[in-house]
Amino acid sequence: MRSYGQYCPIARGAEIFAERWTPLIIRNLHLGCETFGEILEGAPGLSHTLLAQRLKQLERLGIVEVTPKAQGRGHRYWLTTSGNDLFAVCQTLGEWGARWLELAPEHLDPFVVLWSMCNAIVPDRLPDHRVVVRLDFTGFRPHERYWLLLEHGEAEVCKTYRGLDEDLFITADAEAFAKWHAGRLAWAEATRDCRIQLHGPSWLVRAFPTWNGLSAFAHPGPAS
Repeated sequence: MRSYGQYCPIARGAEIFAERWTPLIIRNLHLGCETFGEILEGAPGLSHTLLAQRLKQLERLGIVEVTPKAQGRGHRYWLTTSGNDLFAVCQTLGEWGARWLELAPEHLDPFVVLWSMCNAIVPDRLPDHRVVVRLDFTGFRPHERYWLLLEHGEAEVCKTYRGLDEDLFITADAEAFAKWHAGRLAWAEATRDCRIQLHGPSWLVRAFPTWNGLSAFAHPGPAS
């Protein structure tokens, strides 16, 4: 870790917070990711080696607490009081980004949007029985397909088909879907323009948008 060599708290804090991937690791821990694999899944592009290094550094600094799993191999990771305070910095940074930065094509990875959506899901609104949603995304690199598995009040993004019956089929423009989750595009507008299309039982078509709690930084757009 490089040092600015300054006593200023901003400089000292930036030595930790401004390390690549650290804010995303803090974010994922705050969202409830407790295992190494869960943290990694929510940060596509982060390597196993670098994540291990960052977690050791954060543990050494008292930002993350590490405990062995009660059963099986591996560890669980938690934010300490210091870590939760550091997440407040992430929150402020996210609010600034939502207010002042536009969504660019490189920000439209559908998997990341779905992963975020799963962490914002509204459990009380989910059906009592299992529901499998197939999503086909257009307008982002080649065509991409994912599945949402909703069961027992929880949601999971699946990259491969698990052989389960599919209940709802969605075809969506990746940009429109991302902007809807970010609160920058109304669901009614996206579906009216056929940028998001749903096929399945009418009750599921109506229910799907109600399951999404939107991004924690949902914002109507950049400041004027």
